[in-house]
Amino acid sequence: MLMKGVTLRGLEVFEALAAEGTVAGAARITGLSQPAVSQQMRNLETALGTDLIDHGRRPMMLTPAGRSFLVRAKTVLGQLRLAQNELTVMDLTHLSTLNLGVIDDFDNDLTPRLVTILAESMTRCRFKLITAPSHEISAEMQARRLHLAIAASSGEVIEGVVEYPLVRDPYIFVCAKGAVAEAGGIEPLMQALPILRYDRDQLIGRQIEAHLARLKLDFAERFEIGAHLSLMTLVARGMGWAITTPLGFMRAGRFHDRMEAHPLPFKPFSRTISLFAGTDWADRVPRDVARTMRMLVSEMVIAQALQKLPWLRDDLRVLDG
Repeated sequence: MLMKGVTLRGLEVFEALAAEGTVAGAARITGLSQPAVSQQMRNLETALGTDLIDHGRRPMMLTPAGRSFLVRAKTVLGQLRLAQNELTVMDLTHLSTLNLGVIDDFDNDLTPRLVTILAESMTRCRFKLITAPSHEISAEMQARRLHLAIAASSGEVIEGVVEYPLVRDPYIFVCAKGAVAEAGGIEPLMQALPILRYDRDQLIGRQIEAHLARLKLDFAERFEIGAHLSLMTLVARGMGWAITTPLGFMRAGRFHDRMEAHPLPFKPFSRTISLFAGTDWADRVPRDVARTMRMLVSEMVIAQALQKLPWLRDDLRVLDG
């Protein structure tokens, strides 16, 4: 039972105030009036018996108690949103078969959750799932061996395929923990140690190499690794540095105690993760799957990534369909 005075609306208002820093911003996000936002915050702080926000600062800042409570509030709200989304999940009972491909960046936690949601809706459907790098999923999609696919976008228009953007996934710099401080900065580290490249047959490898070429940045050819976790292992062991994305970084959670991530020391760039569907599909099914996927990514990946890498708050985000 919730403590008297602690309401879901109050938690939502607190989350919005923490993100926006102003009553006006929180009102815009929640759809409440500014006086209603202020009243909800007063009710919540009174119920908890402590100040969550330093109301005397502009933009508003969280108190130590507020920072601690925000972590718990986000967890509660995230689980409730997932539960609500699962209750309103798409009706796929009319499908006889569904072949789905999902980028392997999600194969730790998110893909099993998505499959569970889909399976509960596909009571009479033959279901096939593959997880693979984006370039392999794209090839399967173009060959019409997949009905739906979730993968990084190449930016190219594929005949007979509709794209539904899901996530903006910016590229970041990763290295062994303490390596930047020891080298005296990111750029000295980049000169002292080799770049650990992704296999150029993979879309992520091609995107990184194309961006470096545009910036006329040239690094010695030494390592080219196809397996993401193998590449992250070399990073964690201090064999070199790499360019990856937050989704890739979060997938390598076992190495986080031996790695650190930083913004790129040159012009930033990003990739887009999208859902792809054949044009012969009714629009409702892909849009429903895309909506479910955005919710899962937001709560299961982005929220956790921003706790570790808060400087990505404006760049790592779900995209509107």
